[in-house]
Amino acid sequence: MNTLLNINKLSVSLQNKQVLSDVSLSLAEGGILGLVGPSGCGKTTLLNTIAGFTKQSAGQMTVDNKLMLDDDFFLPPEQRNIGMIFQDYALFPHLTVEKNIIFGIDKLSKIEQENRLKQLLTLLKLTDLEQRFPHQLSGGQQQRVAIARALAPQPKLLLLDEPFSNIDARLRNELMVEMRQLLKKLSITAIFVTHNKDEVFTFADQIAVMHQGRLLQSGEPANVCQQPNSWQVADFLQLGSWVTLKPKVATNDNYQSAFGTITLEETSTVGNLQLLVKSQFIEILSEGETNAQVDHVSVTERGYHYLFSSIIDNSELAFKHLSFYSEQLFSLGQQVTLQLKPHDFVVFSK
Repeated sequence: MNTLLNINKLSVSLQNKQVLSDVSLSLAEGGILGLVGPSGCGKTTLLNTIAGFTKQSAGQMTVDNKLMLDDDFFLPPEQRNIGMIFQDYALFPHLTVEKNIIFGIDKLSKIEQENRLKQLLTLLKLTDLEQRFPHQLSGGQQQRVAIARALAPQPKLLLLDEPFSNIDARLRNELMVEMRQLLKKLSITAIFVTHNKDEVFTFADQIAVMHQGRLLQSGEPANVCQQPNSWQVADFLQLGSWVTLKPKVATNDNYQSAFGTITLEETSTVGNLQLLVKSQFIEILSEGETNAQVDHVSVTERGYHYLFSSIIDNSELAFKHLSFYSEQLFSLGQQVTLQLKPHDFVVFSK
């Protein structure tokens, strides 16, 4: 599949502050990328730089093999053929649905405008709403109008800044599925920003995780979750809980933990490590010395969700907020015996 977007070593400085540093990213034609990371990590700045609303300080970017920017060149946003949907949709309140949609294609002939309008009204289930104003629409309808307006110029690339954040939770998943089907039907390449990793799994083909202006890891969502390349990636995606490992004296592969001795086959890191513990690798024993207590209980579709804290004396190895799911009911404050099941340990230095 052809590469539509290619970004190479993109950096951005705003008000003498480095906001993006050496970001390199590619996206295949027709692909959907979910851009995630903590607040202030540079996600929206990256989106604005791709759109042309923010100027780069270094780097190169092409869309469909057309140069958008490099160290000596900057193509204005109106010449990039890139659509953007903002978090608040940014619909014109004084214009009808029809006028909002055709706003960006006013240079086309009236016949072409009408053809695209009819197609988008049908495609986005907005028929019979074209004479309404934004305040007369539901949140989902406003979102569809914003999508229609962005698609009217037939952009090569569509950018979406937290497009589902203002949608009622009950409708969010349905709208994500509908929009994904629409983008795939039209073969539109898209990048969307979100704080919600679950949205990425529903909506995107690829995920890219950012931290402090850098792109830490990208790839298929399942692969990134199974093989995070850093503590920051695993922690932001909430892939599990953290347990401290402290090296034993005069050993290279044995570490102390709140669960006893942990043996690592290979590690090049010296000093204390953080072990990523997923719920499925924890088991509760019916007998043995207790080592944790229940701090929180909630009910989920996966059964009871618990947060444990350790009751060991060694404060260096103590853990908090150890996440665990079970169909068995324990009471708040109850002490239990936890054990790690044998598995391939994933460790990082923090």
